[in-house]
Amino acid sequence: MGNHSTVSTFLLWGFSSFSDLQDLLFVMIFFSHVTILAANTSVMVAVKLSHNLHTPMYFFLCGLSFSETCTTVVIIPRMLVDLLSDSKSISIPECATQMFFFFGLGTNNCFILAAMSYDRYTAIHNPLHYSILMTHKICFQLMMASCITGVVVSLCIVLIVFNLSFCDSSIIQHFFCDITPVVSLACDYTIFQKMVLLAFTVFVLVGSFILIMISYVFIGSVVMKMPSAKGRYKAFSTCSSHLIVVCIHYGFAGFVYLRPKNSDSFHEDMLMAVTYTVLTPLLNPIVYSLKNKAMQTALKKVLDNICRLLPCSVRDYWVCGSHSLLNIELKFG
Repeated sequence: MGNHSTVSTFLLWGFSSFSDLQDLLFVMIFFSHVTILAANTSVMVAVKLSHNLHTPMYFFLCGLSFSETCTTVVIIPRMLVDLLSDSKSISIPECATQMFFFFGLGTNNCFILAAMSYDRYTAIHNPLHYSILMTHKICFQLMMASCITGVVVSLCIVLIVFNLSFCDSSIIQHFFCDITPVVSLACDYTIFQKMVLLAFTVFVLVGSFILIMISYVFIGSVVMKMPSAKGRYKAFSTCSSHLIVVCIHYGFAGFVYLRPKNSDSFHEDMLMAVTYTVLTPLLNPIVYSLKNKAMQTALKKVLDNICRLLPCSVRDYWVCGSHSLLNIELKFG
């Protein structure tokens, strides 16, 4: 890839225009990252240790939490380093690696959400045959299909982007190596390459969203035929968390990657990117887990086990803080 480029390094300009706010941004993003890691790790541990959560829905939730955690690890630590650093430089191989993992994991997240919608449809449409239709083998195959799709799509995107010639400015108007800010620096970026990259983006975002909507059309038709209002409410409530996450995920991603681009949109995209790299991974475990009674019980058991390993002073603080949050969710959620 380096043979096609006269630029050896990029500068991740990111939040450099907000020089007075970089310390505050560092603190906010650092604690958000710690919270994301703690929340998603708690979900994965709770699912692993609680036998009553060994169902397809929680299997996909565990996979989504793991994928979201890896996505933040790819982006946020580098962002934190650049907030404290003056150089903010990143080599082309590092930039390509970051882009590969970010879009691979992002594609994986999209198709996991699609698999979760299919799981909800199967549970509502065929509750008596659910355990036969959604076996561990089928769940594993759906998860692997999401991962493989992510790898293939991401590899194609990276090969297209980094076979371009970067011979002008080396300043990326973003805090990570996103597609549009990087290709805007190329001097041989053609309309054909633009259309191919757009096709991959549409395939991931629109394709997976259509699969989700198809599942929910069938879910809606099944639910509306239920004679009991209580049964309809219960069926819809099992899908509410998934729908909230889908709206957040596709709302932000669609705004950034599917709307027309110009040089003035980079700052808007960068601010919007903060939401799906920091806010969305933070909200997912809250929406999915703290609104679910079975998950709340499993999380309390995990917290109790952790408390036994902590010193007394830390234990008291941990118990008061964590249990208060869970009790608030139980009361008002």
